[in-house]
Amino acid sequence: MPQSLAWFAAHDSRRERLTSRHVLRRLGGRWVSNQRVALVTGGARGIGAAITRRLARNGITVAAGFSKGRETAERLQSELLSDGASVIVVQGRVDDPADCSRVVEEVLAKYGHVDYLINNAGITVDKTMRKMTHEDWQAVLNVNLYGAFCMTKAVLEHMIERGFGRIVNISSVIGETGNVGQANYAASKAGLFGFSKSLALEMSQRGITVNCVAPGFIETEMVAAIPEAALTKVIEKIPQRRLGQPDEVARVVEFLLDDESSYITGAVYSVNGGLDM
Repeated sequence: MPQSLAWFAAHDSRRERLTSRHVLRRLGGRWVSNQRVALVTGGARGIGAAITRRLARNGITVAAGFSKGRETAERLQSELLSDGASVIVVQGRVDDPADCSRVVEEVLAKYGHVDYLINNAGITVDKTMRKMTHEDWQAVLNVNLYGAFCMTKAVLEHMIERGFGRIVNISSVIGETGNVGQANYAASKAGLFGFSKSLALEMSQRGITVNCVAPGFIETEMVAAIPEAALTKVIEKIPQRRLGQPDEVARVVEFLLDDESSYITGAVYSVNGGLDM
């Protein structure tokens, strides 16, 4: 059995659910949790919510970031807290450096450390190039690419100081293939490939891995907004002839965060049903 498949089988069969009753210890001026802590941007909806659920239900403390939609975020938090998971929700804009620093400080103040950063926040403003405005272009690049830079910048020195970290950037198959009406989105997601590989090289001897997950068409609200006729044509191009599920992406993210994945860095994992073949 390939190593990655063996990991999934082993972890699904022997996973013990942890609860929020974890141990705190004093380190410098902070109380530090002995439980691993993940910060997931865009962590309350779509793929981000699936990542939050999977990590939280498998014993990782999760800070789920969101920019708007507090009710949705708090509903997810309540769901997971009722399962005995350890979850907080934190509001902020990923394209605002001050907000990113504040969010990280909130998490550090509560738990003492951040082990994992998942840069998942993303938006679309789809128009052909002739109709796309400068504002349309910049809005998408600001959230999808600059946002990953800002959030990584806010947490990186902390990870370097601790000598440990896992950063996973959620890109897209569109960053590899391009798509009509998505020049801004494709550019932002392609940029995450170069960002991830460059940062992986810089952090390669500091105990920090940086990887990319590139989903294809996943069954989320974003994909549900695609007109039915257009979506049918998309599915016909996918070798598996189906949309992916958010948890199928979340499983790959969880794998990349694991201690046993420490030799994987600068990689791009495609989760797209074979769409890029």
